[in-house]
Amino acid sequence: MLDQVGPASGMAGLLITGTDTGVGKTVFTAALARHLRRQGVALAVCKPVATGAEWVGNRWLSEDTRRLGEASGCQDYDRITPWSFPEPAAPPVAARQQGVSLSLEKIAGAVRSLEAPDRFVLVEGVGGLLCPLTDHETVADLAQRLGYPLIVVARRALGTLNHTLLTLEVARSRRLPLAGVVVSETMPPRSVAERTNVDELRRRIGVPLLTVLPHRSDDTQVGEALAGVDWRRLALQQP
Repeated sequence: MLDQVGPASGMAGLLITGTDTGVGKTVFTAALARHLRRQGVALAVCKPVATGAEWVGNRWLSEDTRRLGEASGCQDYDRITPWSFPEPAAPPVAARQQGVSLSLEKIAGAVRSLEAPDRFVLVEGVGGLLCPLTDHETVADLAQRLGYPLIVVARRALGTLNHTLLTLEVARSRRLPLAGVVVSETMPPRSVAERTNVDELRRRIGVPLLTVLPHRSDDTQVGEALAGVDWRRLALQQP
């Protein structure tokens, strides 16, 4: 297990992870970036590694990176995502296809380069906490290295109770700071499981269920969903 280094003094940051791939991490991260910008918060966003990218202009560019850039007002895509690969696979697999070897030290360093006093840093992971990130480490190792509080994004679907509780158990076993859980409606809730799992999560997770991001919500709905949480206070781990 890697030693936790923790964020730089005076800087706030959050690491957004998920219970799986496709649960809405990018949708939430982009929405939070827009919300904070409307509040006048200086911020930087980073998805250090992205796979499934397309060749655009003179670079590999993922849709997630583009959306994060649009939400944060930053068009320096290489700064948002220093490592982009075309193969839609786990980062070390996709990297090997391009003759690249990923290093946890360099990935963490790319995030650290965004840190500055009074700047809020949002970091989006890839896949879930135990998704391979390098040949030897996972997203959980990056989270431990950075020390940012975690927001776990869970899909509102059948199976989310198990996936969310497993993710939280991994985080606790590694003593990762947990800010809370966000539920993302990737589809409209229809079944009994989908309609009841938010309440069931609240009873079981032992951390705050911060908000529910409605399916295909407009800016007003998103703003309302995010407005009830002091995201900066969460990042600073203040009581």
